[in-house]
Amino acid sequence: MEAFWLVSLDINMPEKVRVEKALGKAMDYMSQEGRLTCSWTSVTMTLQWTAVAFFLYAEIAVNLILCIPFISAKRWRSVFNLSIWNWLSPYWNKCFFTMVMVLIVLFCDAVREVNKYSGPESMVDAKVNPNVYDHVHMKLFRAQRNLYISGFSIFLWLIMRRVVTLLNQVAVTLENSAGLEAQMDNAVKAAKQHQDDNLMLKQALLDEEKCTSAKSQQLKLEVEKLANQVKAAEEALRKSHAEVEAMRRQAKGLAQEYDRLLTEHHQLQNLQSAADKKDQ
Repeated sequence: MEAFWLVSLDINMPEKVRVEKALGKAMDYMSQEGRLTCSWTSVTMTLQWTAVAFFLYAEIAVNLILCIPFISAKRWRSVFNLSIWNWLSPYWNKCFFTMVMVLIVLFCDAVREVNKYSGPESMVDAKVNPNVYDHVHMKLFRAQRNLYISGFSIFLWLIMRRVVTLLNQVAVTLENSAGLEAQMDNAVKAAKQHQDDNLMLKQALLDEEKCTSAKSQQLKLEVEKLANQVKAAEEALRKSHAEVEAMRRQAKGLAQEYDRLLTEHHQLQNLQSAADKKDQ
C-alpha cells in the first residue's frame, strides 16, 4: 500500500497514469495477500484432488483388468465368491453409495469453481493486471482438471459396478447353459434308447400276434368254461345266502323265546320269594 500512496502523491504524473499505476499496485498487493491467506487451503485441496486422481487411476486399472479377454466370466465368478468378498458384501452397498455421494459433492464443487473463475468479473479483473490474469487462468485450469477427474471417477465407478454385475450374470448364464446342454444330451440319449425299445416292442408284438392267433380258440373255450363255472358259483352263492337268511330268522326266534323264558323265570322267582315271606 505504500507504493499506492507514493504514486498517488506524485503530482508531476498525469492523473490517468497515476490512477492506472495505483490500481495495478493495489491488485498486485491483493493477489499477494490472497495467495498468502489461501496457501493452506490450496495445500489441502491439492491433497484432496490427488486422492481423487489416484482413485481414478485405480478405477481405470480395475476396469482394464476386468476387460481382459482371456480371463473367463467363470473365473471372475470364482474370484468374486471368495470368502473375503462374502465378508465385505454387507458393507459393499454402503461403500458404493458413500463414494458416489462424495464424488458428486466434489464434482459440484468443481463446477462451482469453473463457474467462479470463468465468470465476467474474474475476466474484468484479469484484464486490469497481467499477474491476476495468469492467476485466474491457473485457477480455471485447476477447476476444469478437477471437474474432469471427478466426472470420470463417477462414470468409471458406475461402470465398474455394472461390469462386475454383468460378469456374474454371464457366469451364471454359462453355468445354466452348460447344465441345459448336459440335460439335452441326456434327453437325446434317452429318446434314442426309447426309440430302440419301441422298435423291439413292435417286433415282439408282431411275433406275439402270430402266436396268439393259434391260441385264441383255446382261450375262447376256456372263457366259456369259466363263464359256466361262474354261473354255478353264483347259484351256489344264492343258496348259501338263502340258508344264511333262514338261520338268521331262526336265531332271532330263539333269542325272542329265550327272552320270554327268562322273563317268566324272573316272575316265578319273584312269586316264590313272596310266598316264602308269607310263610315266615
